[in-house]
Amino acid sequence: MYSIGQVSELFDIPVSTLRYYDKEGLFPRLERSNGIRRFGEQELELLRIIDCLKKTGLEIKDIKRFVEMVQEGPSTYGERRELFEARKVQAEQEIERMQKALAMVEFKCWYYETAQKDGGEERLWEMIPDGLPKDIRKLYDLAHS
Repeated sequence: MYSIGQVSELFDIPVSTLRYYDKEGLFPRLERSNGIRRFGEQELELLRIIDCLKKTGLEIKDIKRFVEMVQEGPSTYGERRELFEARKVQAEQEIERMQKALAMVEFKCWYYETAQKDGGEERLWEMIPDGLPKDIRKLYDLAHS
């Protein structure tokens, strides 16, 4: 069992956030000893899931609905699976957006390194896009898609 302070440190989550989650009903089986919250492995796993769902853009009210579905049991497996399938699509879209951003950053790193070596951008302007080195052209194309 872990104290709220220990969980806060383990997950790098403010104690106030953990209290808020508890107040919102996200830890329905949280044990208390003399009014002190005691987090078990079940709550730690739930925090991992909450973190995952939040990172995919799910709001607390919807995470609370997920926790309620878990409490309802096996009859909600399909609904829970659908929730995670939707989160998967959201995560894939975010990864794609970030891959484009990373491609632009990598392209610009190359671009400015080359401009610095050349003492200007003139040669680079003439290279874009068809004269770029193959690996750099892939970055350029992805960043501009």
